[in-house]
This record gives sequence, C-alpha cells and structure tokens, in this order.
Amino acid sequence: MSAPAVVAVGETLEWADRRHRTSVRTSPAADLAVADEPASTAYLTWVVDLAHGVPVTLRAEVRAERSGASLFDADPGAPLVDWSGVSMRAGDQRLAKLVAGGLADLRCLLLTDPQEPRDVFPAAGTPWYLTLFGRDSIWAARMLLPVDLEVAAGTLRTLARRQGRQDDPQTAEEPGKILHEVRRTVFVDSDHGMELPPVYYGTVDATALWVVLLHDAWRAGMPQDQVRALLPNLQSAMAWIQGAADNETGLLRYIDATGHGLSNQGWKDSGDSMRRRDGSIAPAPIALVEAQAYAVEAAADAAHLYDAFGLTGGEDVRAWGKTLAERLRERYWVSDERGSYLAMAIDGQGQPVDGVGSNMGHVLGTGALTDDEVETTIARLNSPDLLGEFGIGTLGRGNPAYNPIGYHTGSVWTHDSAIALLGMVREGRGADGVAIARGLVDCGAALGYRVPELYAGESAAGAPAPYPASCRPQAWAAASAVALVSAVLGLVVDVPGRRIALSPMRPAPFGPVTVTGLRFGATRFTVEVDATGNVGVSGLPVDVEVDIR
Repeated sequence: MSAPAVVAVGETLEWADRRHRTSVRTSPAADLAVADEPASTAYLTWVVDLAHGVPVTLRAEVRAERSGASLFDADPGAPLVDWSGVSMRAGDQRLAKLVAGGLADLRCLLLTDPQEPRDVFPAAGTPWYLTLFGRDSIWAARMLLPVDLEVAAGTLRTLARRQGRQDDPQTAEEPGKILHEVRRTVFVDSDHGMELPPVYYGTVDATALWVVLLHDAWRAGMPQDQVRALLPNLQSAMAWIQGAADNETGLLRYIDATGHGLSNQGWKDSGDSMRRRDGSIAPAPIALVEAQAYAVEAAADAAHLYDAFGLTGGEDVRAWGKTLAERLRERYWVSDERGSYLAMAIDGQGQPVDGVGSNMGHVLGTGALTDDEVETTIARLNSPDLLGEFGIGTLGRGNPAYNPIGYHTGSVWTHDSAIALLGMVREGRGADGVAIARGLVDCGAALGYRVPELYAGESAAGAPAPYPASCRPQAWAAASAVALVSAVLGLVVDVPGRRIALSPMRPAPFGPVTVTGLRFGATRFTVEVDATGNVGVSGLPVDVEVDIR
C-alpha cells in the first residue's frame, strides 16, 4: 500500500489514510514544501538568526485523529489505572529500577475494549503486536495481580465478549474457546505461507489460562459480583477444554486444518519449535506438555469456583483434572544420559517430542507433578544445558537444532524464565530459582531496564545479545518484573480465605526489600523483608491472617 499524500493547508501539513487523519502545525510557522514526487514527502524549513547564548525554540505539534472505524480500534487504557502507590526499595537497586521500568512500559501497552471502554487489557507488545492476544494478555494480567486487579478483570471480560460461539474451521473458532488474537484486517505473512483472519482462535492454551486467571483474580480480591458474571463463560471454557481432550489420546492437541494458519498453537508458535532430540521437527497433531498442565490447573481452579459459587459439577471437573494429570505423568517422561525429564509434547505419531526444552518449566506449580517429579524438573531447568547467564533457553544446547538466536530454538524469553521461577516458588522451592531471578535482573540492568520479548541464548561481551525483531516493550516481558517481586517475597494472597502467605527467598538475593502498594482486594499493603529473611507486614485489615513460612 502506498503512503498517503501530504498536502499543505495554510500553515499546516495534513495527510490521511482510511482510518486516521494526521496534521502537523509549527510554531513559529515554518515554510512548508511538499515534494511533487513522491507526494508523501514534505519539508519544514525555518530561517533562524542565532545569537551567542540566546536560545531559540522551534515546535512541531503532531495530531492524529481516528476518522473511520474498524473491527478493533482500541484507545489507550493508562488513564484508567492508578499505580501511583506502587513502589519498592531493594538493597540491589537494579531490582527496583527493573520494576519501575516494567510498570512504565506496561502503562504504554494498556488498551481499552472498544465494546466496553471501561475495561482495560494489556496489548501483547509493540511494534508488531499492539493488540489483544489471548495468551499474552492473560499472562501479563496474571503477573500483575500482586499490584493490580482491574487489568485482570478487564482482560477477562474483553476476552469473554469474544469467546467462541460457533464452529468455524477458517478462524479455528469453537464454542467456549478463547481467541488467540484480534487484528484490524487479515494478517498475511507470505514468507511463511500464513494468512490469519482478523479474529483468530488458533491457540490450544488460552482457554485454560483464562480459567486460571479468573480463579487467581478471585483469590486476589476481584469483586464477587464481577466473578459471578463470568461464571457462564467459565462453564463454556471448561466444556471446550474437556471436549478438546475427548479424542483417542485423551490429550489437548492442535493441528492447523486450513494450511495457512499457525502450525504450532502454543506459546512457541513458530513452525520449527517442536524439536526431537535428534533435531528433527515433530509432525502434527501436537499435544504440548504445558497445555495439559494448564488444563490440570484450570480443572482444579474451576472446581474451587464451582464450589464457592454454588455451581454443580465441581467434583466431576476435579476428577477429570486428576485423570489428565495422571495421563501427563504416564506419557511425557523420557530420559537421556543425564536422567529423566519432561518431553515438550506428544507428536502426531504418538511419540514424545523429546528435545530438551523450557516447556517443562510451565508445568511447575500447576499441580500436575509429584514432589519427586518437581525436583527432577527443577534440576533439569537449572542444568547448563538450559540455564544460561540471563535465563532459561527455549531449547537445550545439546540439541543439533540449537541456535542461540533461534526464535524458539535456543533464545531466552523473559516471560518463559519468569514463569518457571514462579512455578518453583509455588512448589515451595523458591531458593532453586535464585540464579534465574538474578539472571533476569542482570539482563534488565544491561538493557536499560526495558527487558525485550526475547534475546539470544548466549551473551555477547558479557551482555544479552538482542534478537533483531523483538518487541520492546512487550507485555509479558515487562510484567515479569512484577513476577520477580512475587517470587522474591513468595507472596500468596487469598482474599476469600482472609489470609496471605509469605515465604521469601533465603538468603535474600537482592538484599533487604520493601514493597509498597501490594493488593489485598481494595486494600493496599506493604511488605518488608530484611537481608536475613525476617518479614514485616503493614496496612492489612485486622482480620487477615499472615502466614510467614
């Protein structure tokens, strides 16, 4: 598409496309010149007399207005959130700077739902993904829960309004399914033979993650009436999850039926991400290990919500989740010369995709593993094959397909490492995540406290090597800074149960820490942890139990 023509109207430059009208006005007025060819080029010229020590100020004011509606025109959501009371101090000041930078980036990524402008959600990232993404927006909102509830509530409702209602193979829509992404127009990537419709449902995991976010937001204090309003969507989501696993394998799996959609539909959605131990690409349909684990967690969380809100079926959903967890433990364990580990997936031939990958980190904390399996998984994540200087690699260094700058074949994704760290904390093994936490802070400090979406799995001159097309800022990368705070504190908030739990990392990896503006429902509170791990809490209602472990 050619660039719009620029015209000079009096002392203003103007141009327009199908959806926007843009103008530039200067002060003092500039001489305006528009090139004849191409007409999209314009020049502003000032004649300036400069005197020694006398400043001269030239201003150009750019205004952009929406002139036409599209399927998904979202406005900025930052004015609707208040994070002014959120702050932290740490002995290692880099952690505090990383949190401040992450929150600042997230504010820039917040958008409002065009169907209900009071609902705010995080766009996935800029410049490529400044729109609603199921998986990305959910994870970012979930990581933000310690300091913000409104973003989680807005994300849940924005996705619920677009929950699948019919079977449509071209969009991958199915009743109860949560979407993958929304765009203004068809997205075409001719290099990879991909053409995605404006509303696309090609994701195997966003539905379970939506359920988990609803549960976690309820625990964090999302108002009861708001949770209750989403219970029909919860039931539809669980029906889709259970129905999707009702096949000959009993596992949630995916395959692109159109030939021009996403060939991989988990978070590692590039076409070459599913690697066997010999480096070969596994055939579809694919049943990801983390998709099963998310579904296990979703079933347990849904059962809690069913019971708490008087819905029937809680025991059936709980039993289904336990059966899926058993199936995961039976099917996904493989071994090599270093011992046992979880395969990334089961492929279309019924074989484990036995490349060593970071997927196993997402299984931690979901309730899918035994204590011994947790220990084995953590040991493999912390092995030199996966854990590098700045985080966990997407693919093990010993794999023939390993490429430190490969999108999902060796690079490090900020959120991926943060999720594994949170899983360790939820399993009561926070101390095992200290190296991951320090690596993420080292990375943030080296990159100006704006952590990118992903970066190379090997450092360059002691610093993270950037991935050329990485989003920066990116929502779940920025929110990972808040996840770090949760991990350092070992914080669990349970508003319905009127309690919080704290199990801070010991020894404290970043020295003494004070975090202000944490959320217990509508109440904000403060946690202080000294260098030896002693904890102080202030600002909570008097009836709240504080469990320090």
